[in-house]
Amino acid sequence: MLTEFTPISASIGGALIGIASAILLVVFGKVAGISGAVQSLLNPLQKGAGWKLVFVAGLLIAGVIVQLVQPELLVGEMDLPLWLIVVAGLLVGVGTSLANGCTSGHGVCGMSRFSARSWVATITFMVIAFITANAMYWLG
Repeated sequence: MLTEFTPISASIGGALIGIASAILLVVFGKVAGISGAVQSLLNPLQKGAGWKLVFVAGLLIAGVIVQLVQPELLVGEMDLPLWLIVVAGLLVGVGTSLANGCTSGHGVCGMSRFSARSWVATITFMVIAFITANAMYWLG
C-alpha cells in the first residue's frame, strides 16, 4: 500500500530501475525514456520500435505479475476522482512531448551522466509535480 512506504523498499525500487536502465544502455545502446518510447510507438512511421515495444510491454507485464503475485501492493487509497487522475497523466505526457524529453530519460539516465540539461529538466519536473499534486489535492 502507499501508506507502507519505506526507505528500503524505495531504495530497492530505485536500484531495480537503475539496473534495468543500465542493461538497456549497455546491451542495446539505448536510453530508457518511457514517454519518448511510448510517443514513438504511437507514430507508425517511427523506425526502431522493436526494443521500445519490448520495453513498454515489460513494464505492463511486470504490473500484471505483481497483481497476480502480491495484489495488496497495488492497493492504495485515493480520494481523487478518476477523471482528474487521467487528465493529470495526459498533461504529463503532453508536457514531456512538448519538452522533447521525459522524466525517466532525464531523471535516470541524464542525471547519472551529469547532463546539465537533465539536471534542469529534472528540477523542473519535480517542481511541476509538486504544484500538480497540490492542485489535485485542492481541486479533488
